Amino acid sequence: MNLNLNQLRDKVYQCAVAHGWHEENLSDEHFLCLVISELMEAVEADRKGKHANRVNFEYYMKQRKRDDEEFMYAFKHGIKDSVEDELSDACIRLLDLAGLRGYDLDSFDYEGSDTEDYSDMTFTESMFRICVYVTDNFYRDEPFILLNEIFAFCRDRNIDIFWHIKQKMKYNELRPYKHGDKSY
Repeated sequence: MNLNLNQLRDKVYQCAVAHGWHEENLSDEHFLCLVISELMEAVEADRKGKHANRVNFEYYMKQRKRDDEEFMYAFKHGIKDSVEDELSDACIRLLDLAGLRGYDLDSFDYEGSDTEDYSDMTFTESMFRICVYVTDNFYRDEPFILLNEIFAFCRDRNIDIFWHIKQKMKYNELRPYKHGDKSY
C-alpha cells in the first residue's frame, strides 16, 4: 500500500469542514456511530445484491471528457449505495475523525499488522466483527486499526477500496453544503 493516508485524511477532513460537518463539537461516539451506520448500509446493500459496476462506470467515463454533472450521473447509476460505496463511506468517516483529532495514520504498518481472517466469515459476520472493533474502547484512539480491518476485509473480497474512496471523495466534493438536507 503506497498511499499517504495522512494526505487522504486531510483531504477528507477539509471536504467535511467545507460542507459544514464540523460546525459543532461532536463526540467520538457520534462519529463512530456513523461509521457503524455505514457498515450497516453495506449489509443492506449486500442483502440486495447491490455492487458497484466499476467496468461500466469506467467505460462511460473514458468515452470522452466528462464534466462534473456527467460524473455525478455515472456515480449515481453505477456506484452509489453499493456495498463498495458504503464501505468507502465508513473509511471516509474514519478518515474524517482522524483529521478532526489529528491522528497520524501513516505511522501504522497496515501490511505487516495482524487483522481478522475474513475469508471464512459471511459478509454479515464480517461487518459485525468490524463493528465490534468500532465499539471496543481499546481502539477508540486508534482509528488506523479500524481502517486496517476494513482494508483487510476489502483485500479478502478483492474490493479496491482506495479506488472507491477516490470516487466517493469526488462525489462528496461536488455535493451541496451538508449534502442538501442532512443534519449530521
